Amino acid sequence: MPELSRRALLLGAAITGAASGLRAPWQAAAAPGGQSPAPVPAAEAGVSLRWLESEAPQALVGTTWGVPWPRGTLPVGSELSLTTTTGQAVPVQTWPIGFWPDGTVKWTAHAIGTEVKPTQEYLLRKGKPAAPAAPLRVTENDAAIEVDTGVIRCRIARRGRVLVPSISRGERTIATGGTLVCLRKDSADDAPEVVRTERFTAEVRAVTVEQRGPVRAVVRVEGVHRADRGRREWLPFTIRLYLYAGSDGIRMVHTFIFDGDEKKDFLAGLGVRFQVPMTDQPHDRHVRFAGDGDGVLSEAVRGITGLRRDPGAAVRQAQVAGRATPALSTWDTRVSGRLAYVPAWGDYSLRQLSDGGFDIRKRTRAGHGWIQVDSGRRAAGLGYVGGISGGLAFGMRDFWQLHPAQLDIRGAAGAAAEVTVWLYSPEATPMDLRFYHDGMGQDTYPEQLEGLEITYEDYEPGFGTPYGIARTTELSFWALGATPSAERFAQLAAATRTPPLIVAPPAHLHSAGVFGDWSPVDRGTPARREIEDRLDFLFDHHRDQVEQRGWYGFWNYGDIMHSYDPDRHVWRYDIGGYAWDNSELSPDLWLWYQYLRSGRAEVFRFAEAMTRHTGEVDVYHLGKWRDLGTRHGVQHWADSAKQLRISTAAYRRIFYFLTADERVGDLMRDLVDGDRTFLVLDPIRKIRTEPYEPDPHALSVSLGTDWSGLAAAFLTEWERGGDPVALRKLLAGARSIGALPNGFIQGNGLYDLDTGAFAPAKPAVSVGALGAVFGLVEICSELVGLLDIPEFTRAWLQYCRLYNATAEEQKAETGQSFGSLNLRQAHSRLTAFAAAKTGNATLAARAWQEFYAGHAGYARNAPWRSVRVDGPAVLKPVDEASFVSTNASAQYGLAAIQCLALVGDHLT
Repeated sequence: MPELSRRALLLGAAITGAASGLRAPWQAAAAPGGQSPAPVPAAEAGVSLRWLESEAPQALVGTTWGVPWPRGTLPVGSELSLTTTTGQAVPVQTWPIGFWPDGTVKWTAHAIGTEVKPTQEYLLRKGKPAAPAAPLRVTENDAAIEVDTGVIRCRIARRGRVLVPSISRGERTIATGGTLVCLRKDSADDAPEVVRTERFTAEVRAVTVEQRGPVRAVVRVEGVHRADRGRREWLPFTIRLYLYAGSDGIRMVHTFIFDGDEKKDFLAGLGVRFQVPMTDQPHDRHVRFAGDGDGVLSEAVRGITGLRRDPGAAVRQAQVAGRATPALSTWDTRVSGRLAYVPAWGDYSLRQLSDGGFDIRKRTRAGHGWIQVDSGRRAAGLGYVGGISGGLAFGMRDFWQLHPAQLDIRGAAGAAAEVTVWLYSPEATPMDLRFYHDGMGQDTYPEQLEGLEITYEDYEPGFGTPYGIARTTELSFWALGATPSAERFAQLAAATRTPPLIVAPPAHLHSAGVFGDWSPVDRGTPARREIEDRLDFLFDHHRDQVEQRGWYGFWNYGDIMHSYDPDRHVWRYDIGGYAWDNSELSPDLWLWYQYLRSGRAEVFRFAEAMTRHTGEVDVYHLGKWRDLGTRHGVQHWADSAKQLRISTAAYRRIFYFLTADERVGDLMRDLVDGDRTFLVLDPIRKIRTEPYEPDPHALSVSLGTDWSGLAAAFLTEWERGGDPVALRKLLAGARSIGALPNGFIQGNGLYDLDTGAFAPAKPAVSVGALGAVFGLVEICSELVGLLDIPEFTRAWLQYCRLYNATAEEQKAETGQSFGSLNLRQAHSRLTAFAAAKTGNATLAARAWQEFYAGHAGYARNAPWRSVRVDGPAVLKPVDEASFVSTNASAQYGLAAIQCLALVGDHLT
């Protein structure tokens, strides 16, 4: 089946499944397996749930989350109810997002609106769910889709230049003309010639209702940005709109793909725009901006405080509070008779051009000068314009982190105000995505390998292109019936900044048996406590480095640097492969497993930002390298190594199942066809010693970094009940690896694109340090527990046992030693897996010896602290732990987590 048609088919199947409630997967293709374990009464007893940030939120649009269930405990078709801890029923919508091999439900997703005030904890258990007092309704015709939450109505166009023609509350139209806007310039340089600016707005191409209530509706809108003058189209987008029963808010998830020529197309602004009808008198119209912390700027379009004449305390207090002012007849006539002479400020702008500062300015109208209002450090990213009869709050998550961003209000003194949430500010330097050097003569593979030896950058002409990378941004809109109080506006800002999320505790996640080998935090012995303290240190250090080093910005936020330069007291931001990490050695997995076991909100949010970044910016979504990710480098797209090890679903699946996030679901589903990339690009083209032409039935694919990416996509698609080809290829691959003379130790195989199987081969030994450290360990751990394929299990246990074994042991089993291998501490967890599965105490002791030796990682006697560096040696004071690298932290973290789970009883 052609690639595009299959992707369309998969997406359609996903939509049908989400909209139709609980259903079985394609059981005819279910994997073979043993008897399911005796049911654990988790569903009957109930699962306790809480908010990620612990406290119940004061505001939310609605929220969606995932909950796992032990194998065999939740049959398809089971109803689930949600109550508060006091027993109050909460209307909830439930649907399946994952299945066990026996057909029972593995993961459910749940959504609640705002009908019941949020409480600190909930109980989810079997039972008939409560229905909303006013169920959300979706109606459709040929022109538009309308979603009615019971509080607001949102109309979504099926075609044209406007995405959202109107948002209404009661009889009042709160907003109209919702569209996307884009500015393009010919140059980002300070050139003497005039730089041309082009303006683009959205053109809708496809609209799909993915969910239709009763609590949650999801509408996906796809299209392109089309020139206002001319025929050019570019920057394809996918917008998802989320609405919840009883809520006056709308969540928008905005994704665009860069498909321009980075040498000619310079993005100079990217935003979402609405028109807000203004029907109140100018002195009863209000503007709000959220600033630092809980701070709020509260102003009126025509202010009546601070004037030479006083309208009266009641008038002033009402305006400041955002309430209707008393009738003009009650005002001091010296003010009411002169209102025409008080300026009406129609235009406002909040600009966050860096992570360290924002400013707010205003003017009366276009053609007149701007007046500075105030400034601060980090704005929360929420604005409001409207009046006493209603208005629109509009905001962007990670506003300052994703700088340069901007909130604009124009024409608030007229009949309608125009509001724009600028995801990329037009006040900033145009986006410059050109490659950062001229190649320095690296025109041949030998020259490129020489460059790799000095800067660790794998350069190749034409490969450092941003064509096909993407960025996803989350926005929130509230259609309000009146100007919010400062307190309420601050609550809305908090919900915009950190969208509330419900979670299951680590104990339940662990008892459900999901995601392989990990265990909740346990400080019960001095040895365990020491490891837990070091895991905390590593997370805290990397979190603090993001802040101290300013790892923020539109394309950078969510990633961290690879390695440190102690001479300059900086991370190696400008040195080839030592700069941005781009998931090298799986920091994504380290962070997610650390969250699973700790439940720490700050770990979740760190991992979430990384997942958003690495799945979008570091991966190609269009073009010849679609589905491939880019190796670590100075720019996220710079390196010529484009591989599945970076785009792997292993880095996204935990976030997906915890949140049911549709965008991340799309990214993983795209990868089901990822094996086709081997027809396009040979991952080891620069070091091959013999001619190679890709053959669809004999593709050279590694059993480590390559197959782990394929297996992660196939496993996840199977779990989600998707395309049966995923399971067929997963089983064929696992069985054929098990049939190879040396299993995984063969290193590579000839892969059949149609079947997913590797061809039989003669015995070989090709073991590298990187093979297992891009998700293979975690995926194989899950596969061993899910698939009843003894030969695959034997092959994986052999690899786990022998990687850190002696040369004599390796030669005895495979015919030759593996040579001098790197990352032995990282592979201690493989030894631990073999020990746990075979009950071998000697292997368990060996695993801990390997872990504590710290080879290519962190030794037990490492400094385990940071030191403050300040003074003239650095630009600003920073905390330095020069022994720390992201690669070592990720692999130490994963090794510690899995060794504790597998052989923790042998730790002394």
